[in-house]
Amino acid sequence: MTAVETTPQVFQQTVERYRERVALRQKTLGLWHDISWRTYFERVQQLGAALIAMGLEPGQCVGIIGDNCPEWVLADMAVQCAGGVSVGIYATNAWEQVQYIVNHADTAFLFVENEEQLDKWLMFRDAAPSLRRVIVWDLEGLQRFEDPMVSTFAALLEEGRQTTPQLREDLLRRMQQVQPDDLAVLIYTSGTTGPPKGAMLTHRNVTWMARAVTQDNPIGLEDEVLSFLPLCHIFERLFSVFVHITQGYVVNFVEKPDTVGDNMIEVSPTVGYAVPRVWEKYASAATIRMSDATWFKRLAYHLALTVGKKRADGIMHFKPLPAHLRFLFGLAHFAVLRKLKKRMGLDRIRIAYSGAAPIAPDVLHFFQSIGVNLVEGYGQTEGTGVTCISKAEKVKFGMVGPPLPGAEVRIAEDGEILVKSPGVFKGYYKNEAATAEALQDGWLYSGDVGELDEDGYLRITDRKKDIIVTAGGKNITPQYIENKLKASPYINDAVVIGDRRKYLTALIMIDEDNVVKFAQDHKIQFATYKDLTLDAEIRKLIQTEVDQVNTQVARVENVRKFTILPKKLYEEDGEVTPTMKVKRKYVHKAFQDLIEAMYT
Repeated sequence: MTAVETTPQVFQQTVERYRERVALRQKTLGLWHDISWRTYFERVQQLGAALIAMGLEPGQCVGIIGDNCPEWVLADMAVQCAGGVSVGIYATNAWEQVQYIVNHADTAFLFVENEEQLDKWLMFRDAAPSLRRVIVWDLEGLQRFEDPMVSTFAALLEEGRQTTPQLREDLLRRMQQVQPDDLAVLIYTSGTTGPPKGAMLTHRNVTWMARAVTQDNPIGLEDEVLSFLPLCHIFERLFSVFVHITQGYVVNFVEKPDTVGDNMIEVSPTVGYAVPRVWEKYASAATIRMSDATWFKRLAYHLALTVGKKRADGIMHFKPLPAHLRFLFGLAHFAVLRKLKKRMGLDRIRIAYSGAAPIAPDVLHFFQSIGVNLVEGYGQTEGTGVTCISKAEKVKFGMVGPPLPGAEVRIAEDGEILVKSPGVFKGYYKNEAATAEALQDGWLYSGDVGELDEDGYLRITDRKKDIIVTAGGKNITPQYIENKLKASPYINDAVVIGDRRKYLTALIMIDEDNVVKFAQDHKIQFATYKDLTLDAEIRKLIQTEVDQVNTQVARVENVRKFTILPKKLYEEDGEVTPTMKVKRKYVHKAFQDLIEAMYT
């Protein structure tokens, strides 16, 4: 097929080719329901025609807020097919954040999932002058609600069915008139350093990325994915929308955010992707589960993992695997590892990706050891999600792989990673100063620090602004130490501190599930989460984990003191992003007293 460069044209080509094949799958009332490509396209046409009838003009923004479901992607594609710009909003955002994005993007229409999201709009309805209509798709609890500005998703579909032939022709005409350099989506960054910025991604950006990211690691018709990361994030949007409409595989939507584990086992996807925290939870859960097994099962697991690690070492150093090691791993996989993967829903995985934040190399190594082909990708929203990624059979320990075909990476004098590719964004919406800082002479200044090895593989060392310079003048990359700490099954996250200080310290966030289990196994009494963090035995447990990391790093990188945070970190408190990345600035400010206590 001709390599078209707009999402409406890519979508239409795929629909024509796979009309009756399953495109989307959703679980309702305990049963999985299929949506074919033909039905997908028909509903997008209905929504698109209805939006045009309501006055949507090419280039206008339309917001979408809610959890992952078919309605989300139907709205997304309808907006793009009608020539509009789709703006995803995190379902966890507070109403003030929703108001900021709606007004900053001059949003004309807003799709909301349910009563909870509608309530957020009601908080600022009189302070959003550009907004003309709000469309709700889940009406539970809203049967008696009436408002002239609010329509239902079902009513909009019906309006689309009843539109005149002229309007339907207008939609098809708009689909053909969209240009590659027109905006497709506006993706607001999660704002770790301030208010979110709207990254402008064009149709050329997203269609190029959809092909480039699958060039070395193909995804085909027989593949299935599980959609559960926030759809407004570029990572999920790639696999649930852009790569999906290009390659034609099946997207399965989780029932709700807290059923991801169960749905993973039910669907058993062939292609997996998640943020590091998800993979870390899987790895720590497997470790803890095996610690409770019988001595025979523990022995079998230990032997299988030993063989798996030797195999992973060979793969990650590009060494040919001896016949006896292949045989032993096949035996270990049949007897032990395949059952472990099946319990996690990873038994059919061909390839899996970790992205959106750095992953601890030990976690990556663990999954390679049990036979899950997990590779780390690197990129940012401003580069349409991916800059570097390893081939499935060419993974290097601690490296994020070579640049995508068609992408170029170079390292600036100060170590900053610079990127040039057809995926580099158009700039920040209504923010010329930030655009000028990020885009210089055709290069995207990533803000990350890294290095390229002799094979062209990229290693990320840290965020440029996060590098610590100690009182002794030593440059420390905290991310490296934090990743080693997070590899512990008992540590959920860590923030290393030490800029202009004599030594390094750390704020530790415990892994609640695993630490609670440890407390129960050792008869440690506690009533609240805070009690748990203050217990002397728990502190000894974390001290052991910190000591173990200290043996693996240089003396100047040793964490001399640590404090276990007495509370969990919440997005609502501004301490983490929706993808669970810690906002350092806010954490430093919120826990300043605890930090200073480690230096007195």
